[in-house]
Amino acid sequence: MVQAQTLQHFGNGAREGDQTYFDPGAPPPFKIADIRAAIPKHCWEKSTLRSLSYVLRDVSVVTALAAAAIAFNSWFFWPLYWPAQGTMFWALFVLGHDCGHGSFSNSSKLNSFVGHILHSLILVPYNGWRISHRTHHQNHGHVENDESWVPLTEKVYKNLDNMTRMLRYSFPFPIFAYPFYLWNRSPGKEGSHFNPYSNLFSSGERKGVVTSTLCWGIVLSLLLYLSLTIGPIFMLKLYGVPYLIFVMWLDFVTYLHHHGYTHKLPWYRGQEWSYLRGGLTTVDRDYGWINNVHHDIGTHVIHHLFPQIPHYHLVEATKSAKSVLGKYYREPQKSGPLPFHLLKYLLQSISQDHFVSDTGDIVYYQTDPKLHQDSWTKSE
Repeated sequence: MVQAQTLQHFGNGAREGDQTYFDPGAPPPFKIADIRAAIPKHCWEKSTLRSLSYVLRDVSVVTALAAAAIAFNSWFFWPLYWPAQGTMFWALFVLGHDCGHGSFSNSSKLNSFVGHILHSLILVPYNGWRISHRTHHQNHGHVENDESWVPLTEKVYKNLDNMTRMLRYSFPFPIFAYPFYLWNRSPGKEGSHFNPYSNLFSSGERKGVVTSTLCWGIVLSLLLYLSLTIGPIFMLKLYGVPYLIFVMWLDFVTYLHHHGYTHKLPWYRGQEWSYLRGGLTTVDRDYGWINNVHHDIGTHVIHHLFPQIPHYHLVEATKSAKSVLGKYYREPQKSGPLPFHLLKYLLQSISQDHFVSDTGDIVYYQTDPKLHQDSWTKSE
């Protein structure tokens, strides 16, 4: 049964024994220790000075862009400013993300300090996010236990109200999902990243969640004060639009880490799931010029398996590991200067990847052929 499902999702013409055949749901012929051994030892080394230099670089660019926007304050400059500043907000998030993984520095106190500053500035509750993101890494590829962009089972999917279903599966709404996820998580899951008593967190983690929520609240209060002082329209242009572009980047990149490959990839339950098999269903992406700006976060497979590796070693670590990974590593399509090629994968996945079966230990996304047809009919 599993083999038949795999052949179906691999594509037409795939046959066991063909040179082109590859079963992405089969247990890999290597262990995670084999991948680790292939990665040079220096790739695991963290340089606090180097990490701080990236913070200085990104904060300096953000400050310079904001200063230029205030100085020019013209409709000629704003359309240039918005995508640039929104992308830099996303870069700040990635550095805070490294703090959350402990790959920024060997000092947990420095990681927490820098992470709180960077994430609070872009309205992300650092500890709330850090803990749920750790859950995502520890359970990636597991239908029920994963946390980020987790698939809906058919039962949950069919019980969605029409508005939620349309917003989740109609472009461009999914790429604005992140703030709503922070408040309410995904359909079928309960809790908030701001609530220390959410079932996302253990009792020992509540104090850290309170700290992050307070930091988030301070920045939000400051933004509201500035809106009253210099005007809400100006603050919308200076901060609000870049924030929305940051959210778009975050949802766009994280969605494509786990969806939209040319052939469907498996999700697991029960004994079929393992940390290694789940991590191997992630996908690397090439973002052209943006690779350096957002700290090579598109080099995602090795990051998912070994989140302790600093971002500036991920490219080298991936090159070293590919000989072990074999076909379980999917070479990313090369990008032009900007990653417009990825839009087709995003649109295709949103329109096709709707739910997975309620049963089965190896499952693939299925498509509801009536989804957009019904949504269109009801809107007329």
